Amino acid sequence: MYNDNKYNISCSGKISKPIVDSIQGDNTIYPDNPILVIDEIETASLYKKKLKNFGITNIEICNDVKKIISSLNQKSYEIIFLDIMFICGEELIIEIIQESQGVPVIILTLKNDLDTVVKYIKIGAFDYLSKSADESQLFTSINHAIEFRQMNREIPTLKSHVLTNELNNPEAFSNIISQNKKMLSIFKYAESIATTMYPVFITGETGVGKGLLAESIHEISKLSGQFVHINVSGIDEQMFADTLFGHIKGAYTGANTQRPGLCECASGGTLFLDEIGDLSMSSQIKLLNLLQEKQYYPVGSDQQKRCNARIITATNCNVDQLILKGKFRKDLYFRLDTHRVNIPPLRERKDDILILFDHFLKMASKEMKKKQPVIYKELIQLLCSYSFPGNIRELKAMTFDALSHHKNHVLPLETFKIHMNRQNYTNQMDNKKFYSLKTLFKSLTELPTIKQVSEQLIQEAIKRANGNFSLAAPVLGITRQALSKRLKRESKNN
Repeated sequence: MYNDNKYNISCSGKISKPIVDSIQGDNTIYPDNPILVIDEIETASLYKKKLKNFGITNIEICNDVKKIISSLNQKSYEIIFLDIMFICGEELIIEIIQESQGVPVIILTLKNDLDTVVKYIKIGAFDYLSKSADESQLFTSINHAIEFRQMNREIPTLKSHVLTNELNNPEAFSNIISQNKKMLSIFKYAESIATTMYPVFITGETGVGKGLLAESIHEISKLSGQFVHINVSGIDEQMFADTLFGHIKGAYTGANTQRPGLCECASGGTLFLDEIGDLSMSSQIKLLNLLQEKQYYPVGSDQQKRCNARIITATNCNVDQLILKGKFRKDLYFRLDTHRVNIPPLRERKDDILILFDHFLKMASKEMKKKQPVIYKELIQLLCSYSFPGNIRELKAMTFDALSHHKNHVLPLETFKIHMNRQNYTNQMDNKKFYSLKTLFKSLTELPTIKQVSEQLIQEAIKRANGNFSLAAPVLGITRQALSKRLKRESKNN
C-alpha cells in the first residue's frame, strides 16, 4: 500500500445494485430514495406492482395535484414517473420538471405524441414511455435513469479524490505493497468507485496485483456478500455456463445433484473474473447477456434467476488489439469498461522494488525459519537494473528461491543472476518480445557499423547497471572478463 507518514501505510442514489438485483423475498428497501409515481391511484398501483417485480420496494404514489410541488421540495426522489394526462395544465408539468432538480423525470403518455414528448424533453424530462409499453421497455428506461443518477453522484466524489492526497480507507490496501505516486492515484480512484455497482475493468501485465486491487475494491464497497474469484482462461462454453450459472439435478450426465453457480455464491458481493481476455466468443455472449439483463438460467433450468453480484474483470491482454483481430466483442468491452484501472508494471515503479524485496525477504525468512541475511549493495543495484517481466510475482519467486539456497549470513548474487540470465534468454527466444529488435534499424537510411552498435550497446548496459560491470555483463550475454577486454580494446583504438 502507499507509504505515507500520515497513514503509516505499509510499502507494499446509492445505486448499490442494479434494479433487478434484489432477490425474491428480500425485505431490503431499494433504492434509498423513493421512486415517485404521479398518476391516478389505480394506474399508479399497477406501476408499483411492475416496479416491485424488478426488485424496487421504495415507491410512493401521489394522486393529489396540489401536493406535488411541496413533496418535491420536502423529499429527495430517485426517479419521478409523471402522467401528463393526469396533470391538467402545461405550466404545472413544466414546474414539476424544473423543480425536480436533477431527478430523472419519465413522462407517461397514453399515445406516442412525439411533438409533446420532444417539447418536454427539451425542457428537461429524462425519458418518455407509452402506458402500453412492455416490461422490457420499462426496465430499460428505469435502468438508464438510475445509472444517470449514480453517475451524477460519482462526479463530486471523483473530484474530491483528485484534489486530495488522503485515503479514506488505507487499511483496505494493506496487502498492496507500494510507495509509488501512480499507485496512490489508483487507490484514490478505487475508493471513489468502490461503492457503486458498475463493472470495473482492471488491466495490467501478469503479476502486477490485479486480484489484490479487486479484493480492495470489494472491501471498501462494504457489500454483505462474498468476494468470489475465478480465472476464466481456458474455460470452454459449457464449463463457463455451469461454473457461473450452476445447474439443476439431471441437467446432463453426471449432474446427480443441484449445484449453485458462482453468480449465486457471490450474491450481494463481488464476482471477480480474471483473464477475461482469454474467454471464448461464445462465453463472451453469455457474459454480455448477464451484464445486460442481470438475469441468467442455471444449466438445464427454465427458471430465471437474478444476479445481484458486482462484476469486476481483469486481463493482461491488449483488449483493443483483440477487438481489431475479432477475438473480443466490442459491445462486451463497453459494458465491462464502465470504470477502468490500469496497474503499471514494476519497471515503471522502481521505487517499489526495494520495499517489495524487503517485504518478501522477511516473509520468506519467517516461513523458512531462517535468520534474515545481510544484503550487499551490489544485489540492490542488480535488482534495480532488471526489467522484471513477471513483475511483483517474479520478484517474490526470486526472493524465496534465493533464500532457499542461502547458507551463510550473506544473500548471494548468483541465484538472482541465474534467474535473470535465463529470463533474458527466454525473452530473446520469444518472437513477440524480440520483435522490436528486428525492426530496430528499419527507419534508418544508413546502417551503423558493427563497432558503433557494439559500443553503444555496451555503454547503455553499463548505464543501466549504474557503472557496475558485474551487472552489465549478464545483460549483454557475456562474462565480466569479456566486457572488460572489450572496453580496454575500445579504449586503445580510440
